[in-house]
Amino acid sequence: MSKNILLGITSSIAAYKIYELIRLYKKNNFNVRVVLTKNALNFVSPLVLETLTNEKVYYNQFDPRVDVEHISLVEWADIFIVAPISANTISKCAFGFADNLLTSIFCAFLGSKKPIFLAPAMNKDMYNNPVIQNNINKLKQLGCDFIDCENGFLACGTEGVGRLADIELIYQKTKRLIYQNKKNNCKKILITLGGTKERIDSVRYISNYSSGKMGMAIADWAYNLGFDTTVISTIDFKRNYPILKVNSALEMLEELKKQDFDYLIMAAAVGDFRAENTFEKKISKEDIKDSFELKLIKNPDVVQTIAKNKKENQKIVGFCLTDKDLIACAKSKLINKNLDYIVANEVKTALNTDMNKVTIIEKSGKIISIDLDFKDNIAKKILEVVCD
Repeated sequence: MSKNILLGITSSIAAYKIYELIRLYKKNNFNVRVVLTKNALNFVSPLVLETLTNEKVYYNQFDPRVDVEHISLVEWADIFIVAPISANTISKCAFGFADNLLTSIFCAFLGSKKPIFLAPAMNKDMYNNPVIQNNINKLKQLGCDFIDCENGFLACGTEGVGRLADIELIYQKTKRLIYQNKKNNCKKILITLGGTKERIDSVRYISNYSSGKMGMAIADWAYNLGFDTTVISTIDFKRNYPILKVNSALEMLEELKKQDFDYLIMAAAVGDFRAENTFEKKISKEDIKDSFELKLIKNPDVVQTIAKNKKENQKIVGFCLTDKDLIACAKSKLINKNLDYIVANEVKTALNTDMNKVTIIEKSGKIISIDLDFKDNIAKKILEVVCD
């Protein structure tokens, strides 16, 4: 069932970024309607917004109409997001002003107890103004969710806190507010992702073709569904949950040993081998005659090492990537590594694509096949199976 998002835009130069946010919502099958303050019209075009949403754009509180728009829009929406929200609108909302269509909607939405999500953007001195901070805190106490401003270069030419939060972070926070199941809030889920990098010298390493997309999709859905989510990753990316950066298999293993979890999903492509000897500086070809011999040694099996000491209440999910005897290979790893589930996928469908098909095998022997689909959809299905 599609979810309905009511998106408010106020007068901030950051308003132009909201075109991309709408694109993300529409790409993921959300219904979007937009309400503007009149001053926001100086920064965004109603025609562009109507084209992106395929819906009427609302900004005049007293347009001729059949219904009362600020009430009908509240009834239609599942969530109200204001991004960017200016210092002026924050202050109006904190004190219950309803002097334009957007603030009237906010007033009614707050009374409806539906989720409200606010993403400020303004000059750093305005943001640090104690009056504005008090008003932000007041709205938080009233139940509004905020995503804080980022530090960076501002449109006014200064640098500091005041930038609109990253659009991807706003999008992910929205999904969590809509989809989260609060019973998951106390459950810790740990996800590894990306291909490990085994150092050779100061500029070279051994790695693999893993893009990390499958693990990232699982982590995003775990967060969206309300789990206390932590990621151990070889890839740099921004999210609202903690991301612990590692490079090698040994680094990943050491980080895993420090973590507590209810569920561990080992989606990372961990290298089987590493160089026996590494070089502090770059190996120069001038120092090599005709050939160079690199001796490889086995890495420890990371998931097997962790699973040896798993607690009774913990569940561990492994991944199996192969190009032959998929089910037999996966079943063998499931047993030998003491896993609760294993997700089997083939090289030809899994690597560097947005789609995949997988087979989930449970410790009991039950097999669940998931046909070719976008990795985002597969990630949600995997969590539904393994996180009962």
